[in-house]
Amino acid sequence: MVSRVPLLGEREEEGAWERWRRGEVPQEAKKQIVFSVPMILTNVAYYGIPLVSVMFAGHLGDLELAGATLANSWATVSGFTLMIGLSGALETLCGQAYGAKLYRKMGIYLQASMMTAMAVSSLLAAVWWFTEPILLFLRQDQAVAHAAAAYMRPLIPALFAYGQIQCLIRFLQAQSMVAPLVVCSVASFLLHIPITFVLVYPLGLGYAGAALAAGVSQWISLLMLVSYGVWSKRFEETWQGFSAEAFGIILPTLRLAVPSAIMVCLEYWAFEIMVLLAGLMPNSEMSTSLIAMCVNTEAVAFNITYGFSAVISTRVANELGAGNVDKAKKAVKVTLKLSILLGLTFILLLAVGHNAWAHFFSDSTIILAEFVQMTPLLAASIILDSTNGILSGVSRGCGWQHLAAWTNLAAFYVVGMPIAIIFGFIMKIYIKGLWIGLICGLFCQASALMIIVLRTDWSSIQLSIEKEKYVLI
Repeated sequence: MVSRVPLLGEREEEGAWERWRRGEVPQEAKKQIVFSVPMILTNVAYYGIPLVSVMFAGHLGDLELAGATLANSWATVSGFTLMIGLSGALETLCGQAYGAKLYRKMGIYLQASMMTAMAVSSLLAAVWWFTEPILLFLRQDQAVAHAAAAYMRPLIPALFAYGQIQCLIRFLQAQSMVAPLVVCSVASFLLHIPITFVLVYPLGLGYAGAALAAGVSQWISLLMLVSYGVWSKRFEETWQGFSAEAFGIILPTLRLAVPSAIMVCLEYWAFEIMVLLAGLMPNSEMSTSLIAMCVNTEAVAFNITYGFSAVISTRVANELGAGNVDKAKKAVKVTLKLSILLGLTFILLLAVGHNAWAHFFSDSTIILAEFVQMTPLLAASIILDSTNGILSGVSRGCGWQHLAAWTNLAAFYVVGMPIAIIFGFIMKIYIKGLWIGLICGLFCQASALMIIVLRTDWSSIQLSIEKEKYVLI
């Protein structure tokens, strides 16, 4: 699949200016922005649901903030990222099937993925129930680990809903049906704020109520999506009811789902491991809270960029499925430029409003002052992560999940994590040292993925798709 002929640097028959004059680039950019804005709103809204719960818990006390942030990190590491990764197979399968006009197959893939997500969620729920002994084994502070476990158990219902939601997102995304995603995600997010307030304060559930509210809001969103799918006539071709055929393709679809999950988890885990490492530092409550604030800030930026990642994944999969290699290549170029612009915009907002943003998490003057000092490092990681999000989207659209998985393994765990440990603990730079190591990993990831994209012969990808018949499993 890799050729000596470059993709983005190759000479084309017409220059970039000629394509711009004829309107090809502006049209592609407009198409992507129209698609990406709803996906950005969707991802930020779904990410915001557990984040709002953490914010409510954080205002109950410093220990509650540390426990909730550690629990949220552990939930992300052990559950939510796995659900996102497993559903990533649908970006390849449904995207290429939609481009090839094999509409019935899309509903079959959706059923298989939803059954897989439900089975995996059941296993993960058992892991979540025993959070405290696991965190103690990882040498986390006993009080913080106990608080995290108390937060995790009421959060279990959210896991089951989240897995199903991710499958439905990919199914709708492949068909460019983004409006229902915005409505269901934003509506559930807006409802989540009063729901959390009521459970925490008037009903007196306090800390546990903040976690329980996340599950309530996720299930509301899932029911809204399912109701739309059942009653809407837009899915007459892609959803033709339940079929026993879905059971027969669960194992074949795992060929993409497993490496997709590994690809996503390896990157997410690198960020969340930072939170666990912070718990081993002096003044663990402050260190854990600070690094978790940085991770959540990075995640918000990534979820915004992920809108463009979803765009390029869908555009590439659709165009390759339809046999339009040139259109897929042009879409990649435009998306990379848009992602860089978006990353710079987010950095500007962070530079101007970092104090206001930090106040959402904590009222501690010490934590706020430390967060200000982390802002330059956050800016560097956000730029790199924005680029990586787009390149990962290209990987999912092409079915390169296995290549991206190996890249993430090397970048974060061979390069980034050792550097983080050296700077953070041996050289005693602590939180800043951990983040410097993470930046090194992000740089290696971006470099490797960019080389793969630049040096790929897309004609060979098209031949591979036709040969392996991803959409004809």
